[in-house]
Amino acid sequence: MQHFSKILITLFFLLVSGTAMAVIPPPSVAANGYLLVEMETGQVLAEQNASKKLEPASLTKIMTAHVVFMELEAKRISLSDMVLISEKAWRTQGSKMFIEVNKEVSVEDLLKGLIIHSGNDAAIALAEHVAGSEEAFATLMNQEAKKLGMKDSHFTNSSGLPDENHYTTARDIALVTMASIRDFPEYYKWYSERDFTFNEIKQDNRNTLLWQDATIDGVKTGHTEAAGYCLVSSALRDGRRLVSVIMGAQSTSARATESRKLLNYGFRFYVTKKLLSANKPLQKVKVWKGATETIDVGIAKDLVQTIPHDSTDKIKASLTVDASLVAPISKGTRLGSVKVTLDDKTLATLPLVALSDVESGSIFVVIKDSVLLMLQ
Repeated sequence: MQHFSKILITLFFLLVSGTAMAVIPPPSVAANGYLLVEMETGQVLAEQNASKKLEPASLTKIMTAHVVFMELEAKRISLSDMVLISEKAWRTQGSKMFIEVNKEVSVEDLLKGLIIHSGNDAAIALAEHVAGSEEAFATLMNQEAKKLGMKDSHFTNSSGLPDENHYTTARDIALVTMASIRDFPEYYKWYSERDFTFNEIKQDNRNTLLWQDATIDGVKTGHTEAAGYCLVSSALRDGRRLVSVIMGAQSTSARATESRKLLNYGFRFYVTKKLLSANKPLQKVKVWKGATETIDVGIAKDLVQTIPHDSTDKIKASLTVDASLVAPISKGTRLGSVKVTLDDKTLATLPLVALSDVESGSIFVVIKDSVLLMLQ
């Protein structure tokens, strides 16, 4: 009898060809925590202290804007809504878009003031409009953080002003940033605006990278004495998007320099490729008691991975297939797994599925195969 529930197909095959080169280590980055991630695959290309809880300062406003975007999409508010500015919003400290107490300002202008000017006053006004109070809005922020998998974040306000219970991580802030880019492109475009004029006051975007690199289209700066200088930046080059998070740099110029350093590293030394195609046969596997003797197996979804440049000849795949596959088998049934590796590192493990149906064979085939199975 067969004693193993699975068998390893003696198939270790090169997925693609190329010339190998050594993996280049990431640059040294002067920050309390940082992360570089590829948007399409979600793969982290460089990190340090990425899960360390840190004060986010105005990086908070990425989550604030994200929650407002959600409310807009749900049509609970609209860009044309006029918001009555409270004394709390007007009096708030730090960066401002200079709204005036008891005046009405549209949600669209407040969002631009939040995103482009980094206005603390705009953050509070939007929070009050959406949830009635900033405290209630913080509850919405924390609920969304949980949904996004931001395991090490907690928000107490919409602006990022210091609070000992207000914190996030480089990894978590990257999650909400990528969610905004992916889900709300019509609003994300405002992060690339270099300036915004409100109440006859023109203010520049604090993200100096917008003037230095045309491929960079966001995202957000932040600074307090405790947090240091922070910057989330994103760049789109040749169809690839990378997101970098710098937390706790020493100056405005340092956060820009370190961000560019990370982005350039990711684009220079990594490439995103489709390694396996969905519904493409990887192997023919024996089927017992079937109308056909074999079945094609493959994967149901394309496997796209971010890998070091010119390392593709080191990428291999191995198939593990359930032993003694017996008909009938329906298309899409999981029959094993495929593991893709680069050197000794596992890049992905995916279900191996039937690519077609196999009906039961004739009575003669069923009897014959039953005997053969008993003899194994």
